[in-house]
Parts: sequence; structure tokens; C-alpha cells
Amino acid sequence: MDQFHEILKQYWGYDEFRPLQEEIIRSVADQKDTLALMPTGGGKSITFQVYSLSADGLCLVVTPLIALIKDQVENLRSKNIKVLAIYSGMSTREIDIALNNAIYGDYKFLYISPERIASEKFREYLIRMKLNLITVDEAHCISQWGYDFRPSYLTISEVRKFFPQTPILALTATATQKVVDDIQEKLEFREKNVLQKSFRRDNLIYLVRNKEDKMGYLTDTIRKAKGTGIVYVRSRKKTKEIAQMLQQQKISSDFYHAGLATDVRSQKQDKWMSGESRVIVATNAFGMGIDKPDVRFVIHLDLPDSLEAYFQEAGRAGRDGEKSVAVLLYNNTDKRRLHKMVTDSFPILETIRSVYNSMCNYLMVAIGSGKGGVFSFRIEDFSRKFEFQVSSVYHSLKLLERQGYLSYVENVDNYSRILFAIRRDDLYRIQVGNAEIDTFIKLILRSYTGVFTDFVNIDEALLARRLNSTGDLIYQQLKFLAQQKIIEYIPQKKTPVIVFETERVETGRIHISAENYQHRKLKYQQQVDSVIDYASNDHHCRSVALLEYFGQYNSEPCGSCDVCNGYHDSGIKVADFNRISEKIKKILPAEGYRIDKIVKLIPEPEPKIIKVSRWLLDNGWLKTDSNGLLTTNSKGQ
Repeated sequence: MDQFHEILKQYWGYDEFRPLQEEIIRSVADQKDTLALMPTGGGKSITFQVYSLSADGLCLVVTPLIALIKDQVENLRSKNIKVLAIYSGMSTREIDIALNNAIYGDYKFLYISPERIASEKFREYLIRMKLNLITVDEAHCISQWGYDFRPSYLTISEVRKFFPQTPILALTATATQKVVDDIQEKLEFREKNVLQKSFRRDNLIYLVRNKEDKMGYLTDTIRKAKGTGIVYVRSRKKTKEIAQMLQQQKISSDFYHAGLATDVRSQKQDKWMSGESRVIVATNAFGMGIDKPDVRFVIHLDLPDSLEAYFQEAGRAGRDGEKSVAVLLYNNTDKRRLHKMVTDSFPILETIRSVYNSMCNYLMVAIGSGKGGVFSFRIEDFSRKFEFQVSSVYHSLKLLERQGYLSYVENVDNYSRILFAIRRDDLYRIQVGNAEIDTFIKLILRSYTGVFTDFVNIDEALLARRLNSTGDLIYQQLKFLAQQKIIEYIPQKKTPVIVFETERVETGRIHISAENYQHRKLKYQQQVDSVIDYASNDHHCRSVALLEYFGQYNSEPCGSCDVCNGYHDSGIKVADFNRISEKIKKILPAEGYRIDKIVKLIPEPEPKIIKVSRWLLDNGWLKTDSNGLLTTNSKGQ
């Protein structure tokens, strides 16, 4: 057994890698810059984790998803792997300790958000670290042609200046060919190197249903379906409403969105994972980092705004390889709503400037100051106070973010954290002299490791259960230890934040480039049009349409989607028509064949061959000469 398999077995308990995982690991082990495209649920994280555990030094992991950072950090810590994370909402003291540990603490992974790279302080520490790999998760975010472009990703290539020989591993689940090329260029790959698993999912049936009564269809479908599923909607409010409606119909269901408290989200997720809740109704905040293999159906009640997002979310069904269904519900109202979203997502410059000026006043940031500042920001309160529409504020902030003025981090949801502020010997003396706090300190030390070197996430509710106490009493005891300078204690806090990337500028100097406004708006419109085209298409296999969108051509029709099982104008199923028509076009020589010759050469039922041939002839794809020979028309070339 080689080193990589030994690590896989030791920490994950698997004997073999999934398809493509080992190739990716060996590629970076050969010090090659590597772009890996793996579908959702393909096991991307294991690739960089296994490699970095096999090599000396630290793996720097750049990802924009704070929730995913926390999930992976907790997962690695549960395996007794030393891991660090730095993200918005942490105190200066926590960041200092994490950066020092990255240099001196024998840690294996450092997770950061891309915004951190621009910090001068971070770079001062970075150049003293020993990196074995630079991992860029959600790598499509670096491309302006991607569906989720983030300007902060453009700074990642600057890390290479400090580590020119360290390989880069870029990971993404979905990317068009243009985005694939752009990722490698922006990350300054030494040579192009793409490892890709086919996007085709033979066990996943794609269906589109044009329904005015979506709710009626939803309940009927879930009743008939087997197993667990996900229902995706666009708004937080709808998650609760639809879950309650399903419950009234005696369907076991729950709701999930990013606005819920951490413990509530965890409970809902655990209930769904265990099967206690059969259906989870959620926004797109649900699913990242969740690997439930036996999801039998994913239903989109609302149209997503890109096929990349749809492909990722639909792909959460059927990861165990068993037959599963992805259903997209669509009607004319969806089309109007999506077009309106394009307009709403790009407020006029006057509105953007007004939001910026009002926000700076709201946060009491003076002109020329504020750079590097992190401010709690409640968008609803701000919008109400300054009489803005919440959506206008949100999209203005996102445009200001793309231009580099600020970062808007939604739902910074942190666990409570503690760090012992004194040495073990001093703590022991305090315990001996204070029996009333000795039991509580022992509980902390039994429950958590590493509390003398780094801030550690704690769960007050868990401590309360173990001590047969209440959360409030645990909180009071932690506060007391902090007041006595025995620990540093940061209680849980949940709030969005604004991070100023530059000092506040005069309102008139706010500029949004054509690249970040007109070009982005055009790209967004194209993404929306692609979704509408996919939903309204009634002649092109769903699976083939998605594969072609991602640059994978010449795929066979799936034979199981609604288009393939629908009926063609010729009177036979679309799947049969497409298959037979391709065979006819392929065998016809320049001089042509008679119909009886075609029937003999193609192993298909004769009536179907005749129907297809007649339709191709009537519609100009084939032509016949005076001798009755069928040949391909110029239209069919």
C-alpha cells in the first residue's frame, strides 16, 4: 500500500479512491499546477487533504464559503488533524494567534477567505510559512466569465510570487471551456493541466415540467416519489411556508436557510441526514459540503439564475449511483421574474453612490479613513433608516464589492471560542486553591484539546449537558473565568459585516467600471437566457443540453428525460427519432440509398425508420432524386 492509500485508510477509512481523486493527488505530487473539475459530491477536498498530509509543510486553502471552512475545519479536527482558519468576524487577537501557529505550530492546513490575501499583515506572516500546496476552492470565482465572479480571487496569483515552486490545485464542480482557460491564466499556471471527470450522470433523470399549479404538482410528486429529497426555492420566507404546507399534507418536511442560527441549522440538517425529516425545503445555502448519498429527488420550485448553479444543486441527487430525479418547475411567470432580476441586480450609479455615502455615515466612517475596518451591518435596519429598498442596498453593495471598495460578508456565524490565557502550571495552582471552579475547568480540558495554543470552538449547550447545568450558568462561569484573566472568551455572535478594502472616498469619486457593470450585466443576462432556453426547450435531450453547455459534445441522448420520452412531430418518441435520424444521416453515401436499403442497414423497427425518413424528407433534411435515392440535403450537412 503506497503512502496516499495509507493516509486515505488511516483518516477516512477507505481502501480506494473515487474516480479521478488519485490522478489529481499524483499530479500535484509531481509538482504540477492542476485544475480539477469534479461534479458536486465527487470528493474534491480529499485530494488536497491527502496530498498535504503526505508532504512536509502547510496547505493554504482559499475558499469564499465561511460555512464550508467551518465544516471542513471541524471535520479535520475530529480526525485529530491540526488545522487553522481565518475568516471575517474573528478578533485581531485570534488572527495573530492563528498566523503564529501557521509558522511555528506544526499545523497542516490554513483555511482563509480570498480577501485575506490583500492584507499586508497576512503577507508579512505568509512569506515565513512553509507551504506544500496552494489550494483554490470554487476556482470559477476567479473568472469574470464564471457565474459567481469575485474580484478578491484575482489576488490569489500574488501568493505565487512568494512561492514560485509550490504547485497550485484549483478545484471547481462546474466550468465552461472559457472559464477553464481563464482560471489557468489568472492563476498563472506554469503549463496547462486539466483533469476532468465527465459531467454525465447516467443515473440522474432530468425533467422539466411547465406547471401553473406548482404546489399541486409538488405535493403529488413527493407523495409518489420514494426516499428523501430537497426542494429548492429562492426566498427564505418561502422555505418555511412550503415546509408547513407539506406538513399539512402529512409529508415529513423541514425548512433551511442561511438566516437561521447555527444550532438550529445543524439540528435541521441532522434530522434530514438521518431520515427523520424526509424533505428539506431550502434556499441555495443548503447542500454545500453535505454528502448524503441516497437523495432520490431534487425539485427546483423556482428557476435558478444560471445553469452552473442548477447543475450543482440538481447533482445532489443520486450520489450513490441509484436512479434519481431532478425536476425543474417552470412557467411564464418565472421568465418575467428572471428578467426582472437582471434589472434589479444592477442599480443605476446614482443609487450605488447614495447607498455608499449613507452606509459610511451609518457606520460613522469619515472620508479618508476606515481602510481595513470591520463593521457589523444589519441591512434591514440600514434600509429602513435611510429609506432604501433592501434589494437595492444588497446589489449596490455587491457592485461596490466587485469594484474593490468593500466586502460584504453575510451571516458571519461564529461559534463561541476560548483560549487559556495562563500556563498549565499556573492553572493547576488556581485549581488546587479554588475547588468551586476546578470541576468546570476539568470539564473544559476533557472536552477540548489545543486550548492553550489556539482559540477553540466550544458549545455551551454541550458543556451544560455534561455538567447537568443550564446554558446560562455555563455562560456565567465562562464570563467569570474571563474576568479573572484565566481564559479569553468570545461569545457566539451572528451578524453580517462590512469590511472596508479602501479608505472612504468622496461620493463623486465612486466609479463602477464597464467590466464590472455593463459586461457583468450582459453576462448575467446570457446566463438567465440559457436557463430559460433550457427550461423551454422541448426537442433537445436535457442531459445532452447540459453537457454541451459545459463544452462536452457528441454525447448520446439519455433516453429517460422528459424530452427523450416526449413525442416528436413524426409521431414517435423524441429519443427514438433522434437516434434513428442520426443513424440515417451517418450511413447515407453521396450517391444515396433507396428506402428499402436504409431499412436493411439500420437495426431499428421498419415503421419507425420510414416515419423518420418521411419527416426528414418533408422538412428538407433529406432529398430524393429522380431514381428515388435518398441523400442528405445541404440543410442537413
